[in-house]
Amino acid sequence: MTSLKLIGLALGASLALSTAAFAQDITIAVAGPMTGGESAFGRQLKNGADQAVADLNEAGGVLGKKLVLFVGDDACDPKQARSVAEKIASQGIPFVAGHYCSSSSIPASEAYADGNVLQITPASTNPLFTERKLWNVARVCGRDDQQGLVSAEYILKNYKGKNVAILNDKTTYGKGLADETKKALNKAGFQEKMFESYNKGDKDFSAIVSRMKRDNIDLVFVGGYHQEAGLMVRQMRDQGMKTVLMAGDALADKEFASITGPAAAGTLFTFGPDPRKKAAAKMIVDRFKAKGVDPEGYTLYTYAAIQVWAQAAAKAGTTDPMKVMKALKAGAWDTVLGKLEFDAKGDIKQIDYVIYKWDDKGNYAELDPGKGT
Repeated sequence: MTSLKLIGLALGASLALSTAAFAQDITIAVAGPMTGGESAFGRQLKNGADQAVADLNEAGGVLGKKLVLFVGDDACDPKQARSVAEKIASQGIPFVAGHYCSSSSIPASEAYADGNVLQITPASTNPLFTERKLWNVARVCGRDDQQGLVSAEYILKNYKGKNVAILNDKTTYGKGLADETKKALNKAGFQEKMFESYNKGDKDFSAIVSRMKRDNIDLVFVGGYHQEAGLMVRQMRDQGMKTVLMAGDALADKEFASITGPAAAGTLFTFGPDPRKKAAAKMIVDRFKAKGVDPEGYTLYTYAAIQVWAQAAAKAGTTDPMKVMKALKAGAWDTVLGKLEFDAKGDIKQIDYVIYKWDDKGNYAELDPGKGT
């Protein structure tokens, strides 16, 4: 009996030690559309987070502790995003890299603020995200009022006197981007021929396409996501239209070309300068590629969000979200995107959007600004 008791005590002590060791880990979160129509971008966020956590742990963790990753799936649904945020907050997780859709990031941010969670979005570009004076929000990407301006400048330079349509999918992201583009065009004296909306999830665009054909639309700017934009391109080409489709950063995934096939050729979108080509990212890009992962779109942005948080936590000497945010806004951080600094709202001070163009082989590349269309 005595030996059994001793074994039991030893097992109990061992379990207690392993539980204590586990309790010493720091759990952080990544949240986005792991399922649903935008799951291609959810994969980008998760790939970026997985690699960042692995690399930080290999280098000794954060504040001497290992990181553990919690993955939240919002399916780009505002209610589900709020539920994910409440779950993350209830678990005492101090930081989340997320979300992807602005319509998810914005409601989630309120739950994070109430639950004492610091949120850095890699991808949500709607200005409202950082305009509500919340203490806990930041982003490592740009804003739609910057992105829309670049789109408008391109249209003004290359489509002066031509017929332009502006469409949006009524989402926070899509309508916001379309509105900012329209605002910049109208301010320059350019009036679009057509301004319409559709519903996210629509598959039949025959009515809109027919109207664009009737109005001889030369370029259509789409504020929306890659699924619908891809179907629209296909349906325009099916009707023999050569109209160029232009959109925002939601086209920065090769899944767009899997929807359109060769019809993707000539499609334009705005996005930051390709982070895969930055000198600061070379070693990390090689690590991704060794695993068979192309770190396109927002993969490296998610990696950078976690880098910023880890460095700010080290500087603050704590994972306390308010103290980390204070350090974050006061510092300059070396990331795979280059050096990043944040303003009082949580927006990055270094930002520049460029135009990308799809080819007929399913690839996209930055457009040479000197060559126009």
